[in-house]
Amino acid sequence: MLTDAARRNAKCPEGRAYQRHADSGGLYLEMTRSGAKLWRWKYRYAGKEKRLALGSYPDVSLAKARADRDAARKRLNAGADPSGERREAKAALMLESEAAFENVARRWWADWSAGKAERHTGYTLRRLEDEVFPVIGPRSVRGLDAPAFVRLAKAIEVRGAVDVARRVLQTCGQVMRYAVAHGLAQRNPVAEVKPGDFLQDRERVNFARIDVKDLPELMRKIASYSGSVQTRIALQVMAGTFVRTNELIGARWQEFDLDAGEWRVPAERTKSRREHFVPLSRQTVEALRCLQVANGGAERCAGAALLFPGQRDRSKPMSNNTLLKALERMGYKGRMTGHGFRGVASTALNEAGYRPDVIEAQLAHVEENRVRAAYNHARYVEERRELMQHWADYLDAVRQSDNVIPIRRQAWRAAA
Repeated sequence: MLTDAARRNAKCPEGRAYQRHADSGGLYLEMTRSGAKLWRWKYRYAGKEKRLALGSYPDVSLAKARADRDAARKRLNAGADPSGERREAKAALMLESEAAFENVARRWWADWSAGKAERHTGYTLRRLEDEVFPVIGPRSVRGLDAPAFVRLAKAIEVRGAVDVARRVLQTCGQVMRYAVAHGLAQRNPVAEVKPGDFLQDRERVNFARIDVKDLPELMRKIASYSGSVQTRIALQVMAGTFVRTNELIGARWQEFDLDAGEWRVPAERTKSRREHFVPLSRQTVEALRCLQVANGGAERCAGAALLFPGQRDRSKPMSNNTLLKALERMGYKGRMTGHGFRGVASTALNEAGYRPDVIEAQLAHVEENRVRAAYNHARYVEERRELMQHWADYLDAVRQSDNVIPIRRQAWRAAA
């Protein structure tokens, strides 16, 4: 039997590939030319001599090696082949890893994307990476059921990105069909439900709103609106900041720092009852400076003065109905509301591949975990500045073009 001194001093003789030092019961320590000391157990199964690796010394002590040998002998006496069991376990682990939803999805995407437009396939992959992989990526396609995909889609829906939720569900269905076709899953649980069974209609979730493709015409009509200057600027600021309507019409000049390009909506005026930080684009700052002129000059636009006072009573804010009537006169009755700008921006920015957490922070959506919410709202300040400027530039571009222009995501999207 081996002793402590023998284990420590054991070496492979020069010129040999290995040398073995026996312990007992088939256990031995094998020294290799490289200096490794490996525990092995020799046994016979079905008339054949076999060996089972038990680790390396000193990571595995002699006592541990003997205990593992004894455990393996019990399995052998019960009729099992210890090394065969290990191979099967490794194979099952590899198969499980191969069947992880993310791995299957990436294989599907590689096959599916061949020959398709890079922009379209890129959006699809980014949706998977942002929306799906963090939630169900490590799970085996064999263990996923319909409720898992329902929960995934519903979590996206509550952000107001119903179109994205539907597209994600459709893509997941394609991945699962691929898994079934390649023998990695027995069924496609996405096919067992329909989006209409659990996702609300876009109009009911986001109120009336236009599609992104209709933005060019709307932005041109706002720019040429012949009603009051204050109403026109209110619509421009609404489009550029996509804040809630009550947050806009109740805004006061003391909340703004135009030189810094910042608007801080106080907690008492937000739905979440937390201060909401709104980075202001160059275009929005310019519109607000024009508003100062229209309201009688910068000296009258300070402190608690309202940005958009009512026409009859300047101590009260403009009515939400003022914006709705303006949109109605432009031909958008029943098609667009002030809240609709939030839905359009959310859909466009999600489709463009911007990080969902950044978009959610800018939309001031409430998270269940308030600590995480506060952290995220502060964490993404610089990304939100870039996002808001990029959105304003995009609105300018579509206003000046007759064509639908794709909004491009920024390189900082993947930053953690």
